[in-house]
Amino acid sequence: MGEKLRLVQRPNQRHFNTVIQTLLVLGMVFLIFQCSNTKQAPTKIQEAPEDIKFGYNFNNFHVIQDTIKSGESFGEILSRYNVDYSKIYNIVNSTKDTFDIRQLRAGKPYTLLCSKDETHEPLSFIYQPNNIEFVVLEFCDSIVAYKERKPITIVEKEAYGTIENTLSETMEEQGLPIQLIYDMSDDIYAWTIDFFRLQKGDNFKVIYKQRYVEDSIYAGIESIDAAFFEHKGEPIYAFNFLTPDSKNSTDYYDNNGKSLRKAFLKSPVKFSRISSRYNLNRRIALYGNRVRPHKGTDFAAPVGTPILATASGTVVESTRRGGNGKYVKIRHNATYSTQYLHMSKRLVKVGDYVKQGDVIGKVGMTGNTSGPHVCYRFWKNGRQVDPFRQKLPDAKALPDQYKSDFLEYIAPLKQRLDSIN
Repeated sequence: MGEKLRLVQRPNQRHFNTVIQTLLVLGMVFLIFQCSNTKQAPTKIQEAPEDIKFGYNFNNFHVIQDTIKSGESFGEILSRYNVDYSKIYNIVNSTKDTFDIRQLRAGKPYTLLCSKDETHEPLSFIYQPNNIEFVVLEFCDSIVAYKERKPITIVEKEAYGTIENTLSETMEEQGLPIQLIYDMSDDIYAWTIDFFRLQKGDNFKVIYKQRYVEDSIYAGIESIDAAFFEHKGEPIYAFNFLTPDSKNSTDYYDNNGKSLRKAFLKSPVKFSRISSRYNLNRRIALYGNRVRPHKGTDFAAPVGTPILATASGTVVESTRRGGNGKYVKIRHNATYSTQYLHMSKRLVKVGDYVKQGDVIGKVGMTGNTSGPHVCYRFWKNGRQVDPFRQKLPDAKALPDQYKSDFLEYIAPLKQRLDSIN
């Protein structure tokens, strides 16, 4: 009789398989749980902070920044970035009433905003003639041009110093702005102090306002509100005051309301030195030590230095003649005339009316001269005289009707000046 075979599974084998299956299930559950806990949220792309300049977000453009090169034109700049000449012509013609592209000056910065795609097509041109102003020429969809000014912060400051050598050296050592030096010497005290004869120990104090762009970029002197200069022991106050009938033009008055402005400037050139004074008994070795009167005052300065009209008047001579070289003569009124010799270049012609401080020529060496300078001659009633020995007329004093307002205005300023050590 045949034997029927039957596979019989032992109890310990069944238990082992059950355990393995359970472990597999638990492992899968654990993995699912672990993945759900460790899965990170989608990363959010951080946008760059806005970079706003000239009213544009620079992050939206391919930005090109450069400076105008010598002899470089607006057309050359745009054509370098593949703008065709017909478009350049349209831009120039459409914006000429707002900005003449011929006013671009070498060394001034410009910004070109271009598209961010691979073409980098120019869309806007921004030109900065100075730290404050800028001109925008926009030509993406339509052509638009406009001028704007950056926000300006005005900061009031005080300064003081004691003269050791010259005013400019003393102020430069303190890091004071060059414009402040010029305004002090050529505007406020030009008529009352001979800056070629400052003495050691002379001192000054000044309260002024300074302009800043973006809170940190120096942008010039806004105004000088009050100043004090002690020269040869004499105190001279100066207060900037606007009268109702002065057409928004201020003037400087001393603490008694007397104008500091004289009819004539002390010098026809800025920051020069007197190399030879008016001297009728001057002897020159070159001419055998004979007396050769010098009826002018020589101010030494580099060739090309601007020569200023020391007072307003009409040009009566502008020519070249003999030892005088190129010169200009101005008639100021029936009493006074001035003459400026040895110019390298004359910038006015006969009949021109010039104002005090206007540039009428450039220092040179034409005529009989051993070095670059301007010989300044001063005529009174048709006779040459020494301008430094003349009692020259003052400008108009502060009108009496404004005297009380003036004294009230300067009281706190004078107190501040006096408290500056």
